[in-house]
Amino acid sequence: MDENLAIDRAELPALLDAVRASATEVLTGIESRPVARAPKAAGAEEFPEQGVGLRETLARFEERWAPGFSGSAGPRYFGFVTGGATPASIAGDWLTAAFDQNAMSSEDSTASELEQLTVGWIGRLFGLPEHTGAFVSGATMSNFVGLAIAREWLGEQLGVSVAQDGVGALGPVRVLSGTPHSSIVKSVSMLGMGRTSVRPVPTLRGREAVDVDALAAALDVLDGRPAIVVANAGTVNTVDFDDLRAIAALRQRYPFWLHVDGAFGAFAALAPSHAELVDGLAEADSVCVDLHKWLNVPYDAAVQFTRRRDLQLRVFLNAAAYLTAPAGTPDFGHLVPENSRRLRALTAWFSLTAYGRAGHRDIVQRNISAARRLADQLTTGPLRLVAPVRLNVACFTLTDRPTQERIDAMVTAVAESGETFVTPTVYAGVPALRAAFSNWRTTDSDVDRAAKAIIAAAREIS
Repeated sequence: MDENLAIDRAELPALLDAVRASATEVLTGIESRPVARAPKAAGAEEFPEQGVGLRETLARFEERWAPGFSGSAGPRYFGFVTGGATPASIAGDWLTAAFDQNAMSSEDSTASELEQLTVGWIGRLFGLPEHTGAFVSGATMSNFVGLAIAREWLGEQLGVSVAQDGVGALGPVRVLSGTPHSSIVKSVSMLGMGRTSVRPVPTLRGREAVDVDALAAALDVLDGRPAIVVANAGTVNTVDFDDLRAIAALRQRYPFWLHVDGAFGAFAALAPSHAELVDGLAEADSVCVDLHKWLNVPYDAAVQFTRRRDLQLRVFLNAAAYLTAPAGTPDFGHLVPENSRRLRALTAWFSLTAYGRAGHRDIVQRNISAARRLADQLTTGPLRLVAPVRLNVACFTLTDRPTQERIDAMVTAVAESGETFVTPTVYAGVPALRAAFSNWRTTDSDVDRAAKAIIAAAREIS
């Protein structure tokens, strides 16, 4: 055995204590850590022909790399839609690595059973009693799997199997959506349906929600040819919601697969005051939900749900003599792109068991209040909202001359303050910024600190 491996094995308890201490220092000091770090090259590093062991490696990491990491796990990181990691989910993540289960198969452990249980729990959170699901890496892969099943459904309507005969057997494909996330376009590209298959449908005036009458007209033009409709349960810029029930009702007149991208907006179901936003979610044929956003589990974790596991199995079947045949409840290796799969479900199981529906509802409701609190403070002076706060995102811009150059300068100024981090966007043709709230740690005082830094940056630009 390599000498360093032998030493690390002998000293493993003490070494794990050292790693625990390092992680504890990071997490207990996360509120005071600069929220964003301007990327600076750390410089070249020689490939280690001879290793130095875990203790020295930890020291080198803490000296060379850790200082450049952002405070994205902290309470004032409002870029993208980045959740933190609850204490219980961190524990689950550590144990996931320690047990190192391949969650592809049910032949040698209860890992698959735990995943099945946890997926069922998550389905109950969102009111999806008739859907089955599986863990994937994130919203992009969740959308990919849902659209792959939709592609097979299109073939079923036309009397062909895309899994067997290839996407060329389909002919032209239409994917209709009002405000599709970029991952939808990326997914149809990967699935061979082509980026141009995504056809934008007009949205309601002043909204990102699809105009259902315009959608009906777009379906009517297809003259009975089956299509895919991607509905949004929370758009990225303003967390707008399509009328899911009205869209589902169109299936009485037109043949289409209804995929709902609810990456983070589906969590509105946990807040009684906002649950109506996802009314009709259970009518979807497939649903995307991203867990490292609002469930606050570590990267990476998401779930895809579908009503048609039979089609999912047809797409992702992994046939080999050494694998379990997909009889009864198929192993997850037959349901998702990966064969080798980390037990992502354990972090969610830990967090749901530790805090339950009530604890996660509290996170959602506090984040909604935080977004409104920030918006209230940004509605005077050098900034204005570009859309109402519908859930957990405040989208705003400069009152005076909101050019892309000035918005980019403001993003940099906010980041350099170390107080908070927001991301740029464009809404209705206007360059803007967005602050997304999904971290369990965020308090009113964090919102106030962030607002002060954002306003100061806006005045600096002005």
